[in-house]
Amino acid sequence: MKAVSFDRVTLGGFWGQWLEKLQAVTLPTVYDRFSETGRFEAFEFRWKAGDPKQPHIFWDSDVAKWIEAAADLLAQRSDPALEAVIDRVVELIALHRDPCGYFNIYFTVCEPEQRFQRRTDHELYCAGHLTEAAIAYYRATGKDRFLRLMQDYMAYIKKVFIEEDRAAFSTPGHEEIELALVRLWETTGDEQYLEMSRYFVDQRGVSPKDIAGGHNNDYDQSDRPVRDITEAIGHSVRAVYLYCAMADLARLTADDALRKACERVFRNITERRMYLTGGIGSAARGERFTEDYDLPNDVDYAETCAAIGLAFFARRMSLLAPDSRYADAAETAIYNGVLSGISLRGNAFFYVNPLEINLQQHRIEKDWYHRDDPLLTQRVEVFSCSCCPPNIARMIASIGDFLYSYDEQTVFVHHYFESKAAFDGVTLTQTTGYPFEGEIRLRAQGLRGKTLALRLPGWADAPLINGQAPADVRAGYAYLPVEADDVTISLSLDLTPRLMAADVRVHADRGKAAVCRGPLVYCMEQIDQAVPLGQLVLSADLQPTVAQDAALGCPALEVNGFRELPAAALYTRYPPDRQPCRLRMIPYFAFANRGESDMQVWTRI
Repeated sequence: MKAVSFDRVTLGGFWGQWLEKLQAVTLPTVYDRFSETGRFEAFEFRWKAGDPKQPHIFWDSDVAKWIEAAADLLAQRSDPALEAVIDRVVELIALHRDPCGYFNIYFTVCEPEQRFQRRTDHELYCAGHLTEAAIAYYRATGKDRFLRLMQDYMAYIKKVFIEEDRAAFSTPGHEEIELALVRLWETTGDEQYLEMSRYFVDQRGVSPKDIAGGHNNDYDQSDRPVRDITEAIGHSVRAVYLYCAMADLARLTADDALRKACERVFRNITERRMYLTGGIGSAARGERFTEDYDLPNDVDYAETCAAIGLAFFARRMSLLAPDSRYADAAETAIYNGVLSGISLRGNAFFYVNPLEINLQQHRIEKDWYHRDDPLLTQRVEVFSCSCCPPNIARMIASIGDFLYSYDEQTVFVHHYFESKAAFDGVTLTQTTGYPFEGEIRLRAQGLRGKTLALRLPGWADAPLINGQAPADVRAGYAYLPVEADDVTISLSLDLTPRLMAADVRVHADRGKAAVCRGPLVYCMEQIDQAVPLGQLVLSADLQPTVAQDAALGCPALEVNGFRELPAAALYTRYPPDRQPCRLRMIPYFAFANRGESDMQVWTRI
C-alpha cells in the first residue's frame, strides 16, 4: 500500500482556509514567540552561564517542528521569506555542530560532559525532529545541505548506540527518532536507516541499561518488549509515537508480531481509553494514560500533541489494512482533539484540551484547596513547553497526507476534503463542503479497469453512493469498479445531529449524553445560555436546527432541552421542576474563542 503525499494534493474549502491561516498567521506568530523566548537565538550558541534565556533540552525540537511546517507549506506555495529563515538556521547548524556530526544546543552549550548520559533528556527526540525537518526541506526545495548534516548526525548516533554501545542508555526516553529514521530510509533508500529504526524499537523494554535506570519503566513504554504490548500505557505522546514506528516497521518489514501488537493497542486506545473528541491521555500527572474507562472531563489532559500522534498512528494503520476504524479514529482526532488546540484566528493554542470547564470550580480549588490547576481556559500564544504550536502547524501543513492510499488495483479514499490530487497517472477531484456538509462529489480520471474504495464513516447512517445503498462493502469501505477513464461519483452522508452515550463504565459520563454532527463533536458554552450549564438537561428528542454562526464561521445547533429551576430549599423531593427550553451548541473545536466561559461536552439527559 502506498500513500499519496500531501504535495500531490491541492486543497480548497475548509482545509484550504486553514492553509491560508497557517501561512498568514500561525507560522509568523509561532516564529515571533519563539524568537522572543530565545529559541531561534539559541542556534547561535552564544549563551553562557548567568545569561537569560538558557536553552532548554527540547528547544531544538520546537524549532525543528516549525521548520518542518514551513517546509511543508513551501512544498505547496512559494514564500521566499520562510525559505530565508530556514536557510539561516541550517547555516547555524552547520557552523556549530560537532565535527563528529553531533548537534544539540543544550548539551553542547550547557552540559557538554553529559552528552548521551541522561535518557530522559530528549537528545534523540530532538535529533529525530531535526531529521524530519531536514527531509521536509529537501523535498520542498531540493536543497540537501540540511539533510546531509542530519545524515552525518545519524551516522554518529549509529556509531555510539549500535556499533560501540557506549551511551548510558539504549533507547530514547521520548520516542521520535524511530519515525524519523523510517522517513530517512524512504527519502534516501539507504537500508541502514530502516535497520536503525528497527534496532531502537526492538531494544525497547529489553535493554538492561534502560530497565535498570531506576525510573518507572511503563512511563516511557519500557516495561516489556514491543511485540508483547497489550494496552496503551505511560506518557501518551511518547506512546503513540512508538506505535507509529511499530506500524511503519510492521508494514515495511512484514513483521506480523508487530502488526498484531499495533492492532491490540489501537483497539485498547479507541475502545477504552479515548475521549469522544479523539483526545488521549487522561491524567495531568505524567500526561499519561491511566486505566480503562478512566476519562474525566474536567481534569483531563488530552494534550494536543497526543491527538496529533493518534491521528498519525491511525493513518499508518490504514496503510497496514483497509479498515475504516482507522480513518474514523484519525478523523475524530483531527476535527476535534487536534483543531481544538488552535484558535480560530490561528494565533493561540491549547496544550490541554478539557471536555468541561467550570470557572467557579477552578476558582474554588485554587483559592481554598491551593491547587495550581494545569488547565487553561483560554488559548495562549506560547507555553514554556511549546511542543504543541509547531506540531499543530506541521499537521495542518501536511493534512493532505491523510486523503488517499493505493495498491496495484485499488485507490482508497480515506477522508473527504475539497481538493484535487494527481499521482501515478490518476487525478481525483473532490467537491464538497465537508465537514459542515455531507455531500461529496468525486471525479476520478485515469482509473479505468481498477477499483475505487470509499470510506463509509462509522457515524454515518445509510450512506448513499449515486443515490443508492452501496452493494460491495468490506471493513467500512464501499468498493466500486471503475469502467471509464473519467467518472463522477456522488456520496451522500447524513449529517443529522445524533445523541451519543458513553459506556456505563465511564464514570464521568453516566446519565449524560453528547451531541455530534457528522465528524464534529458539539459542546455548550455558558456565553450562549440563559442559565448556568449545570441547570441544563438534554432532551432525548433533539429536534435540531442548524444555522451558520457568522462570528465563528461554522454551523451552530439548537436542540431541545430543559432547565431545572432552583429549589426553595437546599434539599427537596425528587423530581426537580423543569421547563422546556432550546439549547445552543457549537463545534467543540470552536470553544474558547469568545472569552472565558463555562463549557461542557457531556450534559445530563
